[in-house]
Order: sequence, then structure tokens, then C-alpha cells
Amino acid sequence: MKREDLRNVAIIAHVDHGKTTLVDEMLKQGGVYRENQVVEERVMDNGDLERERGITILAKNTSVYYKDIKMNIIDTPGHADFSGEVERILKMVNGVILLVDAAEGPMPQTRFVLQKALEMQHRIIIVVNKMDRPDARLDEIPDEVLELLLDLDANDEQIDSPIIFCSGRAGTATLNPYSPGKDLELLFKTIVEHIPSPEGDADDEVQMLVSSIDYNDYVGRMAIGRIERGELKQNQEIMVCDYHEKHPPYKAKISNIYQIDGLGRTAVESAKVGDIVCVSGIPDITIGDTVASVTKPEPMPFVKIGEPTIEMTFAVNDSPFAGKEGKFVTSRQIRDRLMKEMLKDVSLRVEDGETTDTFRVAGRGEMHISILIETMRREGYEFSVSTPKVLLKEIDGTLCEPIEKLVIDVPEATMGAVMEKMGSRKGELTQMAPQGSDRMRLEYLIPARGLLGYRNEFLTDTKGEGILNSIFYEYQPYKGDITRRYTGSLVSFDTGEAVGYGLFKIQDRGSLFIGPGTPVYEGMIVGMNPKLEDMAVNVCKKKQLTNTRASGSDEALKLVPPVKLSLEMCIEFLADDELLEVTPKSLRLRKRILDTQLRLKAKAREK
Repeated sequence: MKREDLRNVAIIAHVDHGKTTLVDEMLKQGGVYRENQVVEERVMDNGDLERERGITILAKNTSVYYKDIKMNIIDTPGHADFSGEVERILKMVNGVILLVDAAEGPMPQTRFVLQKALEMQHRIIIVVNKMDRPDARLDEIPDEVLELLLDLDANDEQIDSPIIFCSGRAGTATLNPYSPGKDLELLFKTIVEHIPSPEGDADDEVQMLVSSIDYNDYVGRMAIGRIERGELKQNQEIMVCDYHEKHPPYKAKISNIYQIDGLGRTAVESAKVGDIVCVSGIPDITIGDTVASVTKPEPMPFVKIGEPTIEMTFAVNDSPFAGKEGKFVTSRQIRDRLMKEMLKDVSLRVEDGETTDTFRVAGRGEMHISILIETMRREGYEFSVSTPKVLLKEIDGTLCEPIEKLVIDVPEATMGAVMEKMGSRKGELTQMAPQGSDRMRLEYLIPARGLLGYRNEFLTDTKGEGILNSIFYEYQPYKGDITRRYTGSLVSFDTGEAVGYGLFKIQDRGSLFIGPGTPVYEGMIVGMNPKLEDMAVNVCKKKQLTNTRASGSDEALKLVPPVKLSLEMCIEFLADDELLEVTPKSLRLRKRILDTQLRLKAKAREK
């Protein structure tokens, strides 16, 4: 059976190349909205964090209609840290729209997701987006994409993919790079003609691979996937099985079936081959499971998700301010929340730590784990996290570490500072090319350890004009020691409230992270020391009051505004002997050993 009335397509691209904005216009022109309906931008990014940061974190389904043909469209994340989302979503579609920025061209994540799509033999539609950019390279970009396809061993059909020039913001598509179109009619038409319609045996027993999980307060866990064969009906008894036999097959009953309709979901009584559906009624179902018939329970193979490369330790907060701001503070509550996250995030790993109140959380990158930390603190959790560590592997008796492929786009004037830092972090320059407008593109192979804590330095070195993107390349033999930090910490040796006079006396020693009135405790980090050593300071020190007036007594104290650290900056700042205390209201950096004397003794023993 071929479903000529249906097309399933995913939009894949590097971060910030305009996927979600293009989907906005497809929804508008696909008849999802009323003519006078007010619609916010990037409507698919419906999470608070997604809207705040302007990034897509979770893959999302929507659908539009074109001449009685339903198109299920999946908007995917562009960040390498969330590439696990993209890998499993590709199982639900028959083709992909590869979006490429008209100025930047193919970037590391473009290569990664395209390779996954080619391995699955998907058809490709190449869309050169942002064609109205003043620095667009419309003649060169199609050649660069073609080179990439050849490099990734694409078949003849994939190399002959159609190329369309679009402006996602304006909602236009054209075949002529120098003549803008009027609407997205051409894109819709190309999807219908080029992307194959789903097919499968409609008379066989039902089979559906679960590619995503959603949660609803009313119906509980919902499994999302594409029906590969047969027909799925409401209240049908089914068998849940797993290809890797992580659990024995078990019976369950489908309560409700929903189909994606525009931005919402419509309840239906049955669904056929090729339909992407959400089903409820199976409380323990997880990603990678197969929903099959009771008489023919055949599990489907699930794509192997790439391994995590970075690990952090989550622990119960044991600082003097513990339990004052958080709602969920016990090890049981933190563990349950982490395990719940692992059920819907396939590229996350959670293991119990060395003690009962610590947990090892491994992910694809710093951002992957920091998004989890930010989500948990917004939900009311309080805990502490350690400095990130890369996961080493022993391959054929040799200790190996993850190597990242790094693409840097910088102004020529700042190139020297960047190359110097790359050298000290064991980066190996593989390619260097001018980008026009006095900019250079540098490509490096660098240990993942070398990138920890570098992104903020990079922005400073390039005066905020640099663009830095990385993606996992491969495991290579260990490259030796890398110095992560060239600064020390200013550590409070008193407990109380920071006073303007105390801060004024120490602000010449380095950059402060706190202002007057901030509660502090012994062992809490209050600033950064430019020298590579920690310094104990007293920010609670008050001015000695006497009844004798002296010149200079009443001078106004001028305080330098403190540096406000974001969550990512805090994680990058952490040294091996430091922790980050995370609560719903505060982020506090602290030493593992709070007592000043004990900390100095421990340091002396190490030496």
C-alpha cells in the first residue's frame, strides 16, 4: 500500500540556519492559521528555555496541507549537543529538507545530520536559506553542498537532489538565486514530487516503532511513532517488545490515538500505514520500544544513538545554605527526576555515584547537561554539580579521548589570539580559508577537554564577533595534560553578609562575582583572582568606627559592578576542587572543602 495522500519529512540543518522560521511560514501558507490570526514568531519553540535562548532543544511534529496532501513536518534541533533527538527522529520520515545558510554554507552539524540521513537512504531536498542576506554566496553554496554529498558517499539519486533558494523570513522559494519568489508553492510542490510517499502492508499485523515520548497530565505517557504496517485501533490490545531485549514483551491496551493536525492533536479511532501518531495508555513505554500485535510481536531495530562524551556529578547540596531555597532537595527526589529525564532523552546516561547522594550524569556536551540543570532548577530542585569531565575509553590497550571537529569563523584581526589559545589546548589546524569581508574560517581537531571553559574566552578574544561550532569527530590516543584555567579564586573565609567596605578593600585583587548585601559563607567563591592561586578574603569586614575624625574617613567608596555569571559561565569556571550550588533562586560557586584550614592542609598534602 502506498499513501499518496501523505508525506513525512524532517527539516535538518546546523544551528541558527533558520529551520524554525521556515516552518513558521510553511504553517502560515499551509492553511493552519486563520487569515487574521495573530501568530508569534518561532511558534514551534514552545518551551521557555527554547524561546529565551532562541534555539530548538526538542524535535517537534506539525502538519500542513497542500492540495489534499497531508505533510507531516518535523522541526529538529541544530545544536550538536541535542543530535540524539535528530538521529531517532529520522526513523519516522521518508525524506529530509537540508537547510543551508546562504552565507555560512555547510557547517559541522550539517555534515553530521546529513550523514545520518544518507545512511538511511533518505531522499534529500537542498534548501539554501536566507538568500536575501547581503553577504550571501549564492553561486558557491550549491557547489559546497555537492562536495559534501560526494564526500559522504551519497548515491546518484541523492547527488541529483533538487536545489531551492529560500527566504524563510519572507516566506518565498525560487529556483533562480537572483530572482526572489512570491511564496513557498515551489517548496511544497518539490516535497510532493521528490519525497516518496510512505508504504507498507496494510493487511499485515500492526507494527510501530516508538521514536519519541511525550507526557500529558491527563493521560500520562504518550508514545509517538510512525505506523510501519497494518492498522492501529482505539482500545486495541497490543504487545510492547524491544529489539535489544532490555525487557520481556508485555501486553497493554491502547487508550487513545491522536494524529498531528497543524499545531494540535486530533483524536482518531484508527490510523493506517505511514501515519505519525501519539498513543496513550501504556504507562512504562519508552523510546526504542515496538508496538506490535499480540499474534505477531516482531520488534523493529532501533538506531544506535551516539555515546555521551562528557560527564558531571550531581549531588545533594550540603552547603550551609542548603534547603533554604529549593523545594526538592533529597537524594531520592533528585534521582527520580534524573531517571525520568533519561526515559525521554536517549543520549543521556545516569548512574549512581560512589556515595548514596551522588549521581553521574553523562551527555553529549556542556550545553546538553546545562539545559537539564536549568530545567531542574526551574522546577524547584536544589543540588550541587561538579566540574565537567570527558569520558575516556581504552581502545586496543591505548587510552583514548574524544576529539571534536571545531569550525571557527573569526575576523582576521583577532585570528592570532585564537590560534595561540588553540595551540595551548592541543588543537591541530586542519584547514584555513578566507570567508570574505576580512574574515577567516579555521578548522581544528581538538580534544573535547580543550574546549571546556573556552567559549567565554573566545568571545572576549574575538570582541564578540567570532563564531565557534564543534561536533564529535572520533576517539584518538590521549593528548597529554591541558591547563584548563589560568586564574584562581577569591574565597570567603567568613560567614555573614557582604559589606561594601569589605568588597572595596579586595576589589583590586580581582573580579568580584557578588555585590553588597549578598549572603556568603566560609568556602564560597566571591570572585576571580588573575593569578593562578586561590586567595582567602573577608568580604564581611566592616569599617572600624571611632569617635575621632580623620581626613579621608568620609570618602565615598566606589565599587566596580560585579560580574554576573550565567549557568554556562559558572560551569566553565569550575576547577576540580570546586562545586556549583544550584537552587531555584541562586547559583553559588564554592570549594569542595569549605573550612579554610582543612583546605590548605589538603592542598599541602597533595604537593
